[in-house]
Parts: sequence; C-alpha cells; structure tokens
Amino acid sequence: MRILVTNDDGIESEGLHVLARALKGHGEVLVVAPDSEYSGAGAAIGPLHLSEPEVRSVDIDGIDAAWSVSGPPALCVMFARLGLFGDVDLVVSGINPGANVGRSVYHSGTVGAALTARHTNIPSLAVSQHLTGFGVEGQVWEDLIVGQKWHVAAEVASTIVEGLLRDDVGDSPVVNVNVPNLELDQIRGWRFTELGDQPPRAIENIKLQPTPDERTFQVSMSWGDENFQSPDVDAGAVMNDEISVSYLSRIVALSPPAVSTLGEALNGLLDTN
Repeated sequence: MRILVTNDDGIESEGLHVLARALKGHGEVLVVAPDSEYSGAGAAIGPLHLSEPEVRSVDIDGIDAAWSVSGPPALCVMFARLGLFGDVDLVVSGINPGANVGRSVYHSGTVGAALTARHTNIPSLAVSQHLTGFGVEGQVWEDLIVGQKWHVAAEVASTIVEGLLRDDVGDSPVVNVNVPNLELDQIRGWRFTELGDQPPRAIENIKLQPTPDERTFQVSMSWGDENFQSPDVDAGAVMNDEISVSYLSRIVALSPPAVSTLGEALNGLLDTN
C-alpha cells in the first residue's frame, strides 16, 4: 500500500506532517504538497503552459520521501497519478485547519485534491478539523492554530484509513471527514452526514473600501455569528462535538430531462445555420 499525503496549506504545515506520520502504519507514505498556501484553490491545477511547475525534494521528520510542488494540491495529485512519483494506491489530504463543510467543499483545496484522485479511480480521504474562533473579529491566524489538536484528527484519519482498507474500496466516493478540535475523550461520537448548505460561520457583510488610487478598492469582509445547524448535516455535527463523515460523489454527467427547452434552443440554432 502506497499512500500519498497532500494538503492545501503548504509543505511546511504541521497538520500535514502529523497526518503523514500517523499513516505510516498502513503502508509506505509519500508526501507531495504545494510549496506555499493554496487554500481555496478547489480542484484547480493552474495554467501549466505559463507556470512551468517545479518539484523540489524536502525533508520531513519521520517521512522517507517528500516533495514540494510549485502549484495547487490538485496538481500534486495529478502529477502523482501520472506516475511522477511512482504508483499511488490511496490519497489522503489534510489536516486542514478549519472545517470543510457545506458549500465550502466546492472551493476547498483539501477536498479538491481528494476529488482529483477519485476522478482517476484512486480512493481518497479529505481530513479537516474545526477551527475554534475562526471569523471572530480581531483574531490573528497564527494565534488561532496554536491550539489545534492535530494528533486527534490524525488518529481519526488513521482509523478511517484502516476501515477503508478492510473493505473492497472499489469505485468509492470521496470520504470527507471533519473533526472537532477536542481531545478524543471529549468528542461525543460520530455520524454519517449530509452535505449542508451553510458553513459554520458565513460572511455577513462585504463592501468596497476606497484606496488612494481612486480606481482601486479593497474588499472588506466581516463574518457573522456561528450557524448552529442540525447534527444530521456536516457543519452541525462538528459543532455538536461529533466527527462528521460525508461521502462526496466524483463529478459525473447526469441523464438529461425528457423534455428540455435547452435542447429545443440548440436545435433551433443549428436548423437556422
């Protein structure tokens, strides 16, 4: 078993290192991660014809092989599935500081890496951990992540990987896991959850702020209160101090409706030309 570990916070992220070391008991662990932060990159790979990506060998304590890539996490996975680093049997992405739940999964680089793996039939797991106090005015990012209990999310991820490997993974969905930022004995349980439509805390106000250049503005954003939701959805479960496990489908085409005005419009266009 060869496990690729990646993330969207960059090769130096503590969460990445803790996760990689926690998975060593399941097989050979290879780390391939962005050389800088790519949060919010989704499944983007960037303009390859312009970026001329570079790969660099790096050292991570306890890990035999680690590489940084000058590009987003989905590009790291794409390079791996093309065989740049040898065969890969499983992709695990994380640990992301901050839950990836609700509509945030559309934009998450952590989830985007996992979707990129699954799209080419490599089983994948995305691991995120709730960030206490995120969005509260005046909070400094470096101070927020000081109290992250990386070891707990890593242990949860390792246990889920163990369960996955016992099963015939087959054409499985992406497993999206979100863990409360608590010690293991403080977590109330776990549940399979639906994908919610709200994040734990949403942007409430957004406006343009003038700058000395009269044609340029800065975008000012402020966050609202926490959105307490049903524990049946991913965000609600995490905020209820439970581990959320959601299955995300890879992108597939659906059958069109029996009657489609879109089809009629295209037929009309082609019939007149």
